[in-house]
Amino acid sequence: MKVSHRSAELFAAFDDPNLITHAGLIPAIRLAERCDLHARVAEKVKLTDATNGAGAAADAKSLSIVGGMVAGADSIDDLDVLRHGGLPKLFGGVRAPSTLGTFLRAFTWGHIRQLESAISGCTCNLAAHTGFVPAGDEVVFVDIDSKITQITQVYGPVKQGASFGYTKQRGLHFQIVTLKTTHCAPVIVATRLRKGSAGSGKGAASLLREALATVRAMGITAQIVVRADSAYFSHKVVAACRAAGARFSLAVGVKKSIRAAIEGIGEDAWTPVKYTNAVWDTDEARWISDAEIAEVEFTAFTSKRKAFHTTARLIVRRVKRLNPATVPQGQSELFAVWRHHVIFTDSRFELAQAEPMHREHACVEQAFADLEDSTLAHLPSGKFTANAAWLTLAAAAYNLTRAAGHLASTFHAKARTGTIRRHLINVPARTARPRRRLVLHLPEHWSWTDDFTDLWTATGQRMIT
Repeated sequence: MKVSHRSAELFAAFDDPNLITHAGLIPAIRLAERCDLHARVAEKVKLTDATNGAGAAADAKSLSIVGGMVAGADSIDDLDVLRHGGLPKLFGGVRAPSTLGTFLRAFTWGHIRQLESAISGCTCNLAAHTGFVPAGDEVVFVDIDSKITQITQVYGPVKQGASFGYTKQRGLHFQIVTLKTTHCAPVIVATRLRKGSAGSGKGAASLLREALATVRAMGITAQIVVRADSAYFSHKVVAACRAAGARFSLAVGVKKSIRAAIEGIGEDAWTPVKYTNAVWDTDEARWISDAEIAEVEFTAFTSKRKAFHTTARLIVRRVKRLNPATVPQGQSELFAVWRHHVIFTDSRFELAQAEPMHREHACVEQAFADLEDSTLAHLPSGKFTANAAWLTLAAAAYNLTRAAGHLASTFHAKARTGTIRRHLINVPARTARPRRRLVLHLPEHWSWTDDFTDLWTATGQRMIT
């Protein structure tokens, strides 16, 4: 590849008012309008600020932030991406980044709850309108997890709520709850921002109750299985699951009572599983593996009052240590040959299905990776509630991008959101007005023309053939 003109003959100028770089924002914002995001924010968010008018037009300001996020903005200044070239001819009500920053900083915790309610309703409408969460699956998985976002100094040396957590880095700690089926990528159904020193499981039960209510409001009647790591193994989480009619699959730390239960499992109860480096033995017709699984009945939370005692299955996976020869002779009690990974579950899956099903909880990391690759590259404000509002709107932008990908093609339905942005959102175009019609001229030979066309027409626009 080389430049086709000599450098002396090639010029550049920022002088065309008709060029845009994000043509895919049109179907995305049209989709948000069809799902009543404007109306729900206007109805729910009662934000007032007499001194600077920050509470005025909350719907337009929220959609300006979401639109910028869909285009890839990861800071307040980046939201200016909506005001270049010909975009003002295509969108009305776009606000300047300084106005949007003032708007975010006017939020209180009560306003955050109002915004969460509005976004939850929009997510339900989005699922109904696009079908990006299949309603026919027999089982849906709800995954809850948390992550610490490292602090980035933007508005001064201190962010409200930033402190040291388990990562030993100063930051803010946020939880997300995702919905996943075998036929769709993770969809975010609830979020919450906490201070950096908050434990992973703090507030999990209340967040889970809200998430499960949203899942049911989507019209999903299938069996729900809640998956989480050991930080969420608590009687409150189990109670929240059972109150909502959901089942649970929770990782458990190997403590004294768990260890005693494992020791009670007979050697003949262990079943080899197809695992890393497993070998199929044709003579015995079974897998020869370093990993084995077994299950035993177990009653958890016996230190709590009787109403919280929970009896379910304890599923144990044991894996041989990589170098058991290093265990000193006569010291096997001190240096165990096996490592144990334990799950506490009341799911209806058989043993061979339940253990790998729980390991698929790692899919929540896809949502974390997508968020950190875009809107949550950092939390942009020094004010805690502004960052909480940013997180809530980031979830809306994530789901909107996912829905757009679903309408475009089966490939984009499960692609990374960064891929959806590159292929379908960040499409260059030139605006023109022949015969009083507004027309977008898109690149010839665009590799994803068919997918973009499907997204464009699915949201009510027409193509010129």
